[in-house]
Amino acid sequence: MWELSTHYLWWILAFLLIAGELLLPGYFMLWIGLAAAAMGVVLWAVPALGALAQAVLFGLLVFAFCVAYARWLRPRLERRAPGDERLNRRGEQMIGRRYELIEPIVNGRGKARVGDGQWLVSGPDLPLGSTVEVVAVDGTTLQVRAAA
Repeated sequence: MWELSTHYLWWILAFLLIAGELLLPGYFMLWIGLAAAAMGVVLWAVPALGALAQAVLFGLLVFAFCVAYARWLRPRLERRAPGDERLNRRGEQMIGRRYELIEPIVNGRGKARVGDGQWLVSGPDLPLGSTVEVVAVDGTTLQVRAAA
C-alpha cells in the first residue's frame, strides 16, 4: 500500500474547496481553499509539523485570508468608477440636461420629450415648446426650470 504525503492531502482539500466555490459561488470557500493550499506549501517545507500545529496554523491562515479579503481586497473590488453611482437610475442621469416641452406646464405639471419618449415634468408654468432644464427627479417626474 502506498502512502500519500500530508502536503498532498492539503492540496487535494484546497482543490475540492476551490472547486466547491466554483459550483456554489459566494467568496467563502475560496479563502479556506487558499489557506489549505498554503498549508500544503508549509508542510512541503516543514514535513515534521504535528497534527495539532497543523490545525492551529490552518485556523490562523483561514482567519488571515478572510480578513485580508474583507479589509483589503473587497473594498478595492467594490470601488466604482466616477459616474457609476447613477448607472441604474435613469432619471438622475438627466439632471442638468435640457429638453423641449411637448405639453405646456400648467398648474405645475406638463410633459417633455426625452429621446423618443416623454416624461412628466413639474415646475413653473411654461408654454408649449419651451426649453427646460432638469434640476431634480422625484420618482418618475422630472423637476424642471426654464432654461436660460
